[in-house]
Amino acid sequence: MKDSQNILTFLKTLIVTKGLSIVLAVIFFFVGRWLIKIIIKLVNHRFESKEVDISLRDFLRSIIRFGLYILLILTVVSMMGIETTSFLTVIGAAGLSIGLALQGSLSNFAGGVLILLFKPFRVGEYISSSNGVAGTVEKIDILYTTLKTGDGIAVYAPNGPLANAVITNYSQKETRCAEYIIGISYDSDIQKAREVILSVLEKDKQILQTPAPQVNVNELASSSVNLSIKAWINTTDYWTVLYRNRENIKIALDKNNIPIPFPQSEMRILSDKKTLI
Repeated sequence: MKDSQNILTFLKTLIVTKGLSIVLAVIFFFVGRWLIKIIIKLVNHRFESKEVDISLRDFLRSIIRFGLYILLILTVVSMMGIETTSFLTVIGAAGLSIGLALQGSLSNFAGGVLILLFKPFRVGEYISSSNGVAGTVEKIDILYTTLKTGDGIAVYAPNGPLANAVITNYSQKETRCAEYIIGISYDSDIQKAREVILSVLEKDKQILQTPAPQVNVNELASSSVNLSIKAWINTTDYWTVLYRNRENIKIALDKNNIPIPFPQSEMRILSDKKTLI
C-alpha cells in the first residue's frame, strides 16, 4: 500500500514539474513524424527525377529515415529533461556490442554499399566472379546479391566477398566477340577453308561486319591445323548466334570435303635385321 502511494506521489510530482515539457515533447514527436514523411517523399521524388538506381534509392532512403528518427528521438528526450549524454552512451555501447556480434553481416553491408555506389553490375546483367559465383543478377540487396544460373538455380552471394572479388560483366558492353577453334587436316587447303567459313559468317545477319569476321591459323597441332574464328555479335544475341554458327560451320566444311580430323598418333615399329646364315 505504501509503495503504491509512493508511486502515485512520484507521478504527481513528475506531472506538476515536467507536465508541460512532456506535453510539448509528445506534440513535437508527432509533428516530427509528419515532417519526416514529407522529407522522405521529397527525397524519393528527387531520386526519381535524377533516375537514381532503384536498389541504391531504397538503401539511401532507409538510411535517411533512420537518421531522422534518431535525431527526433534525441530531441524529444532532451525536451523531457532527460540527459542525452547518458542516453548516447547507452546507444554507443549497444552499437559496439551489436557490431562485434555481426562482423560478417557488417562486412556484407559495406560490400553492398560499394556495389550500389560503384555499380560493377546491375540487375539483369550476367556476371561471374573470381570466387566462383556466376549468373544473371536478379536483385541487389544490402547484404546479399541474388543471381540466377543458366539452369534456373537461385544463388545468394554475400556482398562482402563479392565486392572484393574480380567481377567479369558479360552484359555491360553492347557487343561481344565470339571465338571458335576448329581444326582441319594438314591435307586441306587453308585458304579454301577460310573462304568457306567467312561465307557462312557473312550470311548470318546477326553477325556484325564491322569489325569484320576473321579466320587465322591459331596453331599447328599434332594432328590438325587449328583455325581461330572470331566474329563480333550484339551481346543480347551472343549465345543464339554462337551455337547456330558452330553447327553451320561444321555443315559447310563437310559439304566442301574439308575434314575435321580426329586426334591421331603416328607409331613406328623399329626392328633389327639379322642376316641368316
